[in-house]
Amino acid sequence: MTSSREQLQKTLELIKLERQADLEYYRQKVLLRSLHQRTQDGTTWYPLRLKRDYIGTGERLIIEVERTSHREQPHAFQSGKSVNVFSNGSGKPDRDHVSGVINYVRDDNMVITLNAEDLPDWIGDTLLGVDVMFEEMTYREMEFALKEVMRAEEDRVAELREILLGTTMAQREPGRPEKPTPVPGLNASQQAALDRIDGMDVGFIHGPPGTGKTTTLVQAIARTVKEEQQVLVCAPSNAAVDLLTDKLSDQQLSVLRIGHPARVTEQTLSKTLDVRISEHAHYQELRALRKKMEQIRSSALKYKRDFGYQERQQRKMLLQESKALKADADLLEFYIVNDLLQNTQVICCTLVGSSHPVLRGKKFKTVFIDEAAQALEPACWIPILRSRRVIFAGDHQQLPPTIKSNEAAKQGLAKTLFEKGMGRQPQTSTMLTVQYRMHEAIMKFSSTYFYQDELIADESVKHELLRPNELPIDFIDTAGCGFTEEQDKETLSRFNEEEGRLMMTQVEALVEGIGQDEWMERGLTLGIITPYRAQVDYLHKLAESSAILEPLHRLITINTVDAFQGQERDIIAISFVRSNDKSEVGFLGDIRRTNVAMTRARKKLIMIGDSATLGSHPFYLDLIEYVQEGGFYKSAFEIMG
Repeated sequence: MTSSREQLQKTLELIKLERQADLEYYRQKVLLRSLHQRTQDGTTWYPLRLKRDYIGTGERLIIEVERTSHREQPHAFQSGKSVNVFSNGSGKPDRDHVSGVINYVRDDNMVITLNAEDLPDWIGDTLLGVDVMFEEMTYREMEFALKEVMRAEEDRVAELREILLGTTMAQREPGRPEKPTPVPGLNASQQAALDRIDGMDVGFIHGPPGTGKTTTLVQAIARTVKEEQQVLVCAPSNAAVDLLTDKLSDQQLSVLRIGHPARVTEQTLSKTLDVRISEHAHYQELRALRKKMEQIRSSALKYKRDFGYQERQQRKMLLQESKALKADADLLEFYIVNDLLQNTQVICCTLVGSSHPVLRGKKFKTVFIDEAAQALEPACWIPILRSRRVIFAGDHQQLPPTIKSNEAAKQGLAKTLFEKGMGRQPQTSTMLTVQYRMHEAIMKFSSTYFYQDELIADESVKHELLRPNELPIDFIDTAGCGFTEEQDKETLSRFNEEEGRLMMTQVEALVEGIGQDEWMERGLTLGIITPYRAQVDYLHKLAESSAILEPLHRLITINTVDAFQGQERDIIAISFVRSNDKSEVGFLGDIRRTNVAMTRARKKLIMIGDSATLGSHPFYLDLIEYVQEGGFYKSAFEIMG
C-alpha cells in the first residue's frame, strides 16, 4: 500500500501538472492572442467606457465600466476573478495597467475594486480595456500546504495525515457523552450525523440533493462553538462561503468573513474584515492617523530633491514624521484586527483564503469544510494545517472539482480528500436520507443509481405536482427524427438546433397550459439545463424571441449545470444535445453532472434526448428503462405528428 507521504508527493506532481495546463490555457487564450481575438473570445473587454469611480468598502478604490462593443457576447469574467485594467492610449509598447478584482458583472457592466491607492491618470482614456489574469497565488499556497503536510513529524498535522491518507483509525475524544443533546428541528439522519462526528478526529456529512446538508452543518458548527468558543469554516468557492456566512449569522453567531470585499455578496459585506474594522470603536482614531500621515507625506513630496539644503532637510523631517505616523497606524490596525479575531465565534473564508495574513499563526481546534467534494485535495490541506480536527460536508456524486488537465484528473487529482477520507474512515461518515425538494418519482432514479436506494421523499414534497394530473417526468425521445448534433467551428462546443426548437415548443406548451398570469402569480421557476455552451446560447436566442417566454424571463434560467449547483427550480428541462451515428456521448459520460441536473427539479422534470445515442452508456440505458416503466416516456414523433 502506498504511504501517505508517497500519495502526497504524487498529488504535488499532479497539482504542478494542473498549474501547467491552467497556465497554458491562459497563454493560449490571453497572452498569445491579439486584442481583437481576445475580445472575440470574451477574455478581454475592449473598448470600455468609465461610468464612475468611487471609494467603497474598506476605503478601497472602485470603478464601474461598460463595454461599448461586442455587447451581450459570452465572456470569461465573473465576480471574484483577478483582472488587469489597461489603457491602449499611450501609443507605447508597454501599456499602462493596474490590477484589480471583479465585484460583479451584469450584462455589459463590470464593477472592479482596484489594487491601487489613487486613480491612475490614464483611467479616463477612451482606449480602456480589461483582461482576465492568471491566479498564481492559489497554486503557490496549495503546493506550500502539501509540502508542509509531507514534512510533518510527530505532531497533529502528521496524525491527521495518517488518519485521512494512512492506516490510523480516527478516534473520539475521551470522556465524550455517548448520546449528545438532540438538536430540535433535525430529522433522525441529520441528528445521527451530528452525533457521529461529535468529538471525532475527522467526520463526514454526506448530503445528497435536497437533504438539508447546509442545515445540518450549521447546527454542527453552532454546537461546536458552544464548546470551543471559535471555529474556522471554509469552502472552495466564495459563493459557498457567503451562503454559510449568512446561515450562521441567522443563528445569532458572530461571524467574521475573511476575504477581498470584491469577492463577497452584498448581504455578506457587513461581516467582512474591512467593514468590521470600520465599525470598531478605535476606527476614527485610525482614520485620523492615516489622514494626518497622508497630509504630511503630500507636504514632503512638494519639496523636490534638487532644492537647497534647507528644503531637503525639511522634506527628510516630514517623511520621517509620516513614517512614524504610519507605524502608529499599522500598530493600531493590528490591535483592531486582533481584537476582532479574538471576539468572533466563526471565521469564514475560502480554502485558499485561510492562508490570509491576518490568520497567520492562528490555530483552531476544529475546521469545517463545506462542498468538500468540489474541492481539490491540496486546497483542503491549507486550513487543516491550522486545526486539530476536521469535519467535511459534501456529496461526491454531484459536481466534481474543476480540473483543466485531463492527465492530472486521470491520474487521481479528481479524487478528493472527502472521498479518500470517507473510504478510510466509514465509521465517521453519515449519509443524510430524507430529502425535502423533489417529487418522489424525480428522486427515485438518482436514489437507486447513486445512493443505494436509501433516499426518502419527505411527505411535504412526496406527491407535489405542478398541477393535478400533470406527470412529474417527461422524457421525449428524438431517436429516428434526424436531429443531428453540430459542432461550432470556433469554440468546438456542440449544439442541436432541432432539439432546441422542440425543447422550446414543450416549454411554451407547458406555460400556455398553466397560463402566463397564473405562472406569474405562483412565481413558478424554470431552469433549462444543457451540457454545452453553444446550446445554451442557441436556447437563449429562442427564449428571447418567444412571445410566450419573454415576459417570464425573470423566472427562467438557461445555463450549463455548473450554474445550478446547490439550487433548485419548480421545473427543470434538460436538453442532452448528443445525437450521432457513432453513439458518442462525450462528457455526458460524467454522470454526476446529469445527477445534479435532474435533482434540481421540485415538481416537474422534462428531458429531451436521442435514446439511440444515449443508450450506448449504461447509465442512460437505465434511465430510459426507468422512464418507460414509470409511463414517463414519449417519442418525439407522437408530439410532432
